[in-house]
Amino acid sequence: MQLRISPSMRSITISSSNGVVDSMKVRVAPQPPPPPPPLHGAARRGGGGGGGWYWRAVAFPLVVALGCLLPFAFILAAVPALEAGGSKCSSVDCLGRRIGPSFLGRQGGDSTRLVQDLYRTFDQVNNEESPSDEKLPESFRDFLLEMKDNHYDARTFAVRLKATMENMDKEVKRSRLAEQLYKHYAATAIPKGIHCLSLRLTDEYSSNAHARKQLPPPELLPLLSDNSFQHYILASDNILAASVVVSSTVRSSSVPEKVVFHVITDKKTYPGMHSWFALNSVSPAIVEVKGVHQFDWLTRENVPVLEAIESHRGVRNHYHGDHGTVSSASDNPRMLASKLQARSPKYISLLNHLRIYLPELFPNLNKVVFLDDDIVVQRDLSPLWAINLEGKVNGAVETCRGEDSWVMSKRFRTYFNFSHPVIARSLDPDECAWAYGMNIFDLAVWRKTNIRDTYHFWLKENLYCTVFQNLKRKP
Repeated sequence: MQLRISPSMRSITISSSNGVVDSMKVRVAPQPPPPPPPLHGAARRGGGGGGGWYWRAVAFPLVVALGCLLPFAFILAAVPALEAGGSKCSSVDCLGRRIGPSFLGRQGGDSTRLVQDLYRTFDQVNNEESPSDEKLPESFRDFLLEMKDNHYDARTFAVRLKATMENMDKEVKRSRLAEQLYKHYAATAIPKGIHCLSLRLTDEYSSNAHARKQLPPPELLPLLSDNSFQHYILASDNILAASVVVSSTVRSSSVPEKVVFHVITDKKTYPGMHSWFALNSVSPAIVEVKGVHQFDWLTRENVPVLEAIESHRGVRNHYHGDHGTVSSASDNPRMLASKLQARSPKYISLLNHLRIYLPELFPNLNKVVFLDDDIVVQRDLSPLWAINLEGKVNGAVETCRGEDSWVMSKRFRTYFNFSHPVIARSLDPDECAWAYGMNIFDLAVWRKTNIRDTYHFWLKENLYCTVFQNLKRKP
């Protein structure tokens, strides 16, 4: 915008920036002649003519201000008219409704009213039950085509949209639950390569004398009960996993010559496990491989509950049955993963319960580190032997504090059913749980407690509850 003032200050021209004169030309009337001189003796009160003062003080700034504001007023009036698609405003009220919101910085008009109506409609159908017997669109494109073909009103649109979104949410949840179930099957299945490895090693045990050699050699047998060495215990029926745990521990150790491993396995896996460590030495560490059938203490009289757990049909169905029946539509993927983990058959395996009998199985040892077969040791574990347990039986890593909210959020409520009155009376749901993949046990202190009897009591209670629940499910 340009402003031109004539040299005589009698004409003002306002034009747009593109050179087109679209504004106004203001002409100023000539000033009146000056008044006659005052009479002698009279004092003159003001300097200059009155008209000149009014022009300089009021009229000129007002004209400049109007020249600046009029182009903007023209734009504010023109834009709503163009957006209206040619619709005419025949009243000042109509023009005010169009100009007002834009001038005040607010969005209004039909679009705002439409959005508000949709909000009200969605709020009304939010608490209504979605139709379950109608066919729903399977994609957003199908939904749009259905809306165009049927010309639904706002309420029907909201109902169909709600039903479609709920249906898609159910499909996503079913897919996530199925993913967890397939992961569980893949994790618990035995790969063909590992199965063949076990068979080949078993064949080596029967045909190869080196695979049957004594572990450890006779001259090293006294070291198996020497408390100056670092004794690790591993119970597993997975040959490859056991090998990873043993080799990673020995390689990470600063004193591998002080490492003694006691590998325990079941009767079926014993030939293959013995063959592996006989043919693949981890010297200078010492490895002992024993089957559960080689422990004289593990008899039916000493372990009556475990025998009942392994042979009871109801319990076997609970752990070895169809795991697909565990999931329900209300479960979230993490809840299903926890349920599947809790129903793993390894929990009724004798190897899983051996740790409770360590003081009896190794009567000459005072301190041991118990390792699970699903870990890889990446640091030296020698400092564990310098830990003072202060008269406690077990040293472990707590799993209720840490940055990972999924792994490090385990408390007793994660593992126990506190709706059961006995559990609610006996345990604290907020008690911190611990990781059992690596535990250090003071066996000398353990032997002075009644932990084994308490463990047997809870196993019997759990067995009774499981059998009772299975009987209730039968028609």
